[in-house]
Amino acid sequence: MTAAASNSPENAGWGLIAGNGDFPFLVLEGARSRGIEMAVIAIREEASPALDRAAKRIHWVSLGELSRTIELLHQEGVERAVMAGQVKHNKIFSSIRPDWKLAKLLFSLPAKNTDSLIGAVARVLEEEGIQLVDSTRFLGPLLPAAGVLTRRAPDESEAADIAYGRNVARQIAGLDLGQTVVVRDRACVAVEAMEGTDETIERAARITGGQRLVVIKVSKPNQDMRFDVPVIGVQTIGVMRRSHATALAIDAGRTLLFDRDALILAADDASIAIEAFPFDKTLFTEAAGAAKKS
Repeated sequence: MTAAASNSPENAGWGLIAGNGDFPFLVLEGARSRGIEMAVIAIREEASPALDRAAKRIHWVSLGELSRTIELLHQEGVERAVMAGQVKHNKIFSSIRPDWKLAKLLFSLPAKNTDSLIGAVARVLEEEGIQLVDSTRFLGPLLPAAGVLTRRAPDESEAADIAYGRNVARQIAGLDLGQTVVVRDRACVAVEAMEGTDETIERAARITGGQRLVVIKVSKPNQDMRFDVPVIGVQTIGVMRRSHATALAIDAGRTLLFDRDALILAADDASIAIEAFPFDKTLFTEAAGAAKKS
């Protein structure tokens, strides 16, 4: 990247609001490869201290400091921002100490789920002249195309569980409850709520006592790719291996595979099959209709 490209107007005025995990680091690397140096606002309760070394300009804020976050973004000249990294749902509702701006926002929300809250924050940012951009903008190679991603494809039994589980998962995701279900012999063993994918898999393993499981993770019908993008990492493959989960189904083009090469290698080593399925929004309507008839 030439100095002229890195100093172009298109590459200026970028910011990153960082939560936990590797996502913020990947966004920083992806942006830097295009000559973009982001100002980082890191959430103290979630983000890794290693961001201090990864970012050239960084500020730390606590959960609930919306006014301070906006002030810092303006101070850094940010006009376009990316949200990357999870803020655990339980922390949003148990650890948050809202400032006056966020308290006012919370009071105005008709629903207090995570999507409603973060969506409302996104609207406030836009009112402040800060555009919230798709968090996968710099991570195209980590979004898989449809098809089998591993050496092994799901076998007949796993494929039947996936077909059943994707229908269940679409209904759950359509209700904005969770995005992961764990299935055994076309019976739903565990449904994700606020605990996250890995804990859902571990709970299913405890329930079944070590029997073979299949994991299905889908995106929401109106998934806002600016935040809360479905993510699978190497850690999840490790949890699946320990939990005797032998296959994983995800949505193509709407699920991030962190450290993709290492993830696929780990899955192949554990003989776990991973398949990405084309996303079709109409299937959510069909799933809802089937649920009403049952």
